[in-house]
This record gives sequence, structure tokens and C-alpha cells, in this order.
Amino acid sequence: MPCVGTPTPDQALPWGVVGTRILTVEDDERIRTSVRLALEDEGWTVDEAATGEDAVALFAAQPADVVLIDIMLPGMDGFELCRKIRAKSSVPIVMVTARNDTHDVVAGLEAGADDYLTKPFAPKELSARIRALLRRIRPADHVHSTLTFGDLVIIPEEGRITLRGEDVSITKTEFKLLCVLAENPSGVFSREQLLEKVWDYDYFGDGRLVDVHVRRLRMKIEVDPANPCHLVTVRGLGYRLQS
Repeated sequence: MPCVGTPTPDQALPWGVVGTRILTVEDDERIRTSVRLALEDEGWTVDEAATGEDAVALFAAQPADVVLIDIMLPGMDGFELCRKIRAKSSVPIVMVTARNDTHDVVAGLEAGADDYLTKPFAPKELSARIRALLRRIRPADHVHSTLTFGDLVIIPEEGRITLRGEDVSITKTEFKLLCVLAENPSGVFSREQLLEKVWDYDYFGDGRLVDVHVRRLRMKIEVDPANPCHLVTVRGLGYRLQS
């Protein structure tokens, strides 16, 4: 159950439809138009940018709820754009790549993306990914007030964490991952379980999503990320969160 977000006036309507704004960044006009039409058909408002520079300006003027970024952009590439947006916002980001290349995928996730899509993709797949991202940040029906793991404190109601009393900046996906692990202290979650619970995938997804997000979280919540004491690996089984 997602742990981030606050109720909106239209929460009685289908989540992720009314008022949702998508920013799509793609230099190929035909692809950009096709994506816009598919997203508008779902009822979303779509902003378009052909370059990273234009996207930065658009996002500053009108922040989006989800950002789709093509990796191969003229001038500022998709990785740099992702890092610029992520430095200012925890908005969900999907990287789009023409190749299912491990380096491109991992580099995009390390830059701060929450998910990735490989071209060509079907409009229904794109819509499903976006809806999953939006469900992830939907307000929870019930959450604990605080979850404490030694010097790490998770506050689901406020969508934030503290480490040794100091706020830590994390993305919505990273926060959801922590919440899932924290709701079952010392319980071990496999990559497949985390893909289902955090990314809302009901099919066998890509374990790289989990591994990269765990690595990013360790950089933020561990004194020694190479020897974690909170977010630990259980060899052959998965991950767990402990005090």
C-alpha cells in the first residue's frame, strides 16, 4: 500500500486521471505526438518537450506528476536531464531507451529514474506503468505514525525519513521501498515480492529496478554503504530492514 501523498479534492474519482499532468521529453516528433495522443486518450494532461533544456524550463514553470524522458536527446541527454529534475523534485521519472542495454538501464536508474521502458512499447504498457507510478504515491488508508530502526526513523504520514535526527532526501519510490520493508521488521523480501509491492507489477519484472534502488538507498541511510547495517542482503533470498 503506497505511503506517500495527500488527499486531493478529486480523490473520489479514479486515481491518476483528473488533474494528472505528464511531461514527455522526446526529440522525434512522430513518437512524441503518438505518446501525447495515447496519454490524452487516458484523460491526462500532456506537456511536450523536444530537448532537455526545454524540459527543464517547462518543469520549472509547470511541475508534472510523472516525467517520461528519452535517453537519446540532442544537447542535454536524458541522463543529465533526469539528474537535474531529480535534484529539485521527487516526481516519478520513467526513462525511455531504444535498447534493453544493461548499461543504459542501470545508468538511468542511477541518475534517479523510478522505472524504464524499452522502445517500441505499446500505449497500454505505457499507461499501465504510469498508473502504477501514480498508485504508488496514492495516500494510504492506514499507516503507522513512526517506524524506528535504531537511528533511522520512517514517518509514513509525512512521507519523510530522518537519520540521526536529520531529514534525508529520498524519492517517492525509495520511500515506498523503505515502507514495505519496514512494515515487516526483519522479514525478508525477494526481488519479485518487492517488484509486486513497490512497483505494482503483477508479472515477472526486472530485478535491476530493485537492486539499483537498494544501492541508492544505502548511499543515503548507511554510514558505510558497502557494509550496511539497516538495509541488508540475505544471500539467496532478498533484502530486509533491521535496526
